[in-house]
Amino acid sequence: MSVITFMILAYSLSFTSFAETIDYQAEAEQRKELPIQSNETSGWPEGPQIGAEAAIVMDASTGTILYAKNIHEELYPASTTKIMTCLLAVENASLSDKITFSNEAVFSVPRDGSSIGMDVGESITLEQALFGIMVGSANEVANAVAEHVSGSIDAFVNLMNQRASELGCTNTHFNNTNGLQDDDHYTSAYDLALIARAFFNNELLCKVGNTPRYHFTETSTQPDDFYLNNKHKLITGEVKFDGIIGGKTGYTDQARETLVTCAERDGVKLICVILKEESPSQFTDTVTLFNYGFNNFTSVNVADTDTRYMPNDSLFFESENDVFGRSGTILSLSKSSTIIIPKTSSINDTDYSVSYDLTEDDLSSSPSAIAKISYTYNGVPIGTALLCYAAQRGNGNFGGSAHTHTTYINVYYIFISAAAFVVLMTIISTVSARVSLNRRYTSKNDRLRYKRRKREYKKGKLHFK
Repeated sequence: MSVITFMILAYSLSFTSFAETIDYQAEAEQRKELPIQSNETSGWPEGPQIGAEAAIVMDASTGTILYAKNIHEELYPASTTKIMTCLLAVENASLSDKITFSNEAVFSVPRDGSSIGMDVGESITLEQALFGIMVGSANEVANAVAEHVSGSIDAFVNLMNQRASELGCTNTHFNNTNGLQDDDHYTSAYDLALIARAFFNNELLCKVGNTPRYHFTETSTQPDDFYLNNKHKLITGEVKFDGIIGGKTGYTDQARETLVTCAERDGVKLICVILKEESPSQFTDTVTLFNYGFNNFTSVNVADTDTRYMPNDSLFFESENDVFGRSGTILSLSKSSTIIIPKTSSINDTDYSVSYDLTEDDLSSSPSAIAKISYTYNGVPIGTALLCYAAQRGNGNFGGSAHTHTTYINVYYIFISAAAFVVLMTIISTVSARVSLNRRYTSKNDRLRYKRRKREYKKGKLHFK
C-alpha cells in the first residue's frame, strides 16, 4: 500500500511540476504567427501581429470589423462576462432598486475570488452594484443583481443567453453571471464585441465602465466605508491613451488575460476585444489595435458624400423639387447614416446593394424608411444607409433635420405618364367633338342636309348673302 501511495504522490508531483513549467510567454510569442483574417482583404490596411489568441476591432456605429484575428473561435471570457450582466441590469431594473444579498449570492462563489466583501442580508442600490461589478469585478454582486432581476441566478443566466442571441451572438453560451471558470461558459471575440457595442451605447454604462476609483460609504444597510480601484490600466491612466470610454478586465487560469475596451476619436468610436493574452500585453495590444484603427480608417456620412445613382437605375436623376415645381414628398438618404472606409480610399471605391427588407431597428430609427443601402469594400461590409420618404417644405428645405440629400425621379415613369396623358386627352377631344356635333345636328336628315350644302358650297353652287 505504501508503494502505491508513493507512486500516486510522485505522479501528482510530476504533474504539478509540469503544469508549473508551462511557458505562457512563449505561447504568446507563438500566437503572434497566427493568421490575421482581415489582412486577406485586398486594399485593406495591414493589421499588426499580437500575442492574443483572438482579437477584434469593431466600429461601434456601423458594426464594421476593422481587425479580425480568430474572431469566431470559442474561448473563455472570464470577468468580461460582467458586461452582459450590467447591460441586463439597466435594461430590466431601476438604479434606485435595493439589491439584497442572499446566502446563495454570497457563498456560491469562491472565497478567494474577486469580491467586495458583501455579507448576507446587506443591501446596496443597483447603481452602487453596477460600480461594484465593473470597478471591483465583484462576483457576489453579479449574483445578487441576477437574483434581483430574474428571481434566481439560473433564470438570469437564461436571460443572458437569450439577450446574446438577440444581439447576433452565435458562438456564446453563458453558464454563470460573473465569468468564473466553467467549460460550458464561453464566447468569441466577435460576440463579445456585439455585447460591448450594446453596453457602450448606454450613457450610464459608459460612465460606470470608465470609473478608475469608486467610494462606497457606510449606510444603514451596508456598514463599511471603502474604495474600489479599477484594474483596467487604460482607464486608470497607467497605460496612456486618449479617448477611452470604458472597459472591463478578466482573468482565469484557463482564460488567461481578457480585455474589452471602447475609445472614441474624431467621431469614430471603436471597440477592441482581446482574448487569451498574457499580462501586461492585453493593454499594449489594445493600444496597438486602437492606433491601427484610428490611423487607418475614417467615418463617412453617406448622405453628404455619395453622389452616385440610387437605386441602381441609370434612368434616375436628381431634382430639388417635384416635376410640377412644388414642394412634396420625396426620397432622401438618412443624414445619420455613415460607413467606415480606409483613409486611402473614397466612397466611390465601395459597392452597394439595395434591399427592401427592413428590420424593426431600422424602422425604429427611421419610421419613414423604405429601403436599405448596404455598402461593401472588396466584399467587406462597411455600413448601411436608409432610404426614406422625407416631406419637403415650401422653401425647398426638408421638413425634418434627420433627412437630407437628393430626390430621385424615374424618367421612364414620367414618359409613360405623359404618353398616357396625351392618349387620354385625344380620346376626350374626339368624344367632345362628336358630342358637339350631335348637339348641333340632332337628326339624321339635318346631318345629311349639312353635308350636301357643304359640298355645294365647295363647288361654287351655293352662295350666301
